[in-house]
Amino acid sequence: MTAIMAEAGALIATAQSVLWAMFLVFLRVGAAMALLPAFGEASVPMRVRLALAVALTLLVAPIVGPTMPPLDGIGLPLRLALGEVVAGLLVGLGFRLFVHALQTAGAIVAQSISLAQIFGGVASDPQPAVGHLLTIGGIALAVSLGLHVTITEFLVLSYDILPPGGPIAAADAADWGLGQVSRAFALAFSISAPFLVASLAYNLALGAINRAMPQLMVAFVGAPALTLGGLALLALSLPAGLAVWLSALADFAATPLGQP
Repeated sequence: MTAIMAEAGALIATAQSVLWAMFLVFLRVGAAMALLPAFGEASVPMRVRLALAVALTLLVAPIVGPTMPPLDGIGLPLRLALGEVVAGLLVGLGFRLFVHALQTAGAIVAQSISLAQIFGGVASDPQPAVGHLLTIGGIALAVSLGLHVTITEFLVLSYDILPPGGPIAAADAADWGLGQVSRAFALAFSISAPFLVASLAYNLALGAINRAMPQLMVAFVGAPALTLGGLALLALSLPAGLAVWLSALADFAATPLGQP
């Protein structure tokens, strides 16, 4: 009887440690799921996001479970839980900024080709139609090329960068966040650069024509040409812009700290 009780106690202790490790992993995965592209969109139902978080937890927990600190002490569980939530939010924020880069690029493109106010409320967040097209296209391409696999690998890698129970320096997190925001704006300007150059050339040419022929209403003549040329340029440059975006996303997933 004593041996049976001892085995039962050992089994309960093992189950408790496994459940504790899975709970910690779920906290990080669930927090990241709120911000991840495709999976954390506002259009995705909450139940679907919860199911995806549980599925990712079942994938990640067997790999990182042995690295989890044991459940002991009074203040330790709360500190660990808060640390895992913050780590998950940082992971999700790193990926979410790439979506904001597409939205920013779309806003710049729409402003450059005079389509900034067309269909501004299509998405959950009001944005021009071009921004909605870039966002949906980029997310669709990323998912078709294995975004779920990339996110799973990144979550496993995050336990080496932000180990559970370890301190998260606010200054380091702020510097990293500022670097990622700067990277997102630079990426947005890289995608929209052809439209900025074309818009500048168009306005210079329009100004020269206006000086040469003051009686001609160049704005009424040039606006349709600007929109038509912008749409043609969008059809030509969109594949290259999304390729640049996907390459930057892959680089971030491989080296989130910017180190080779």
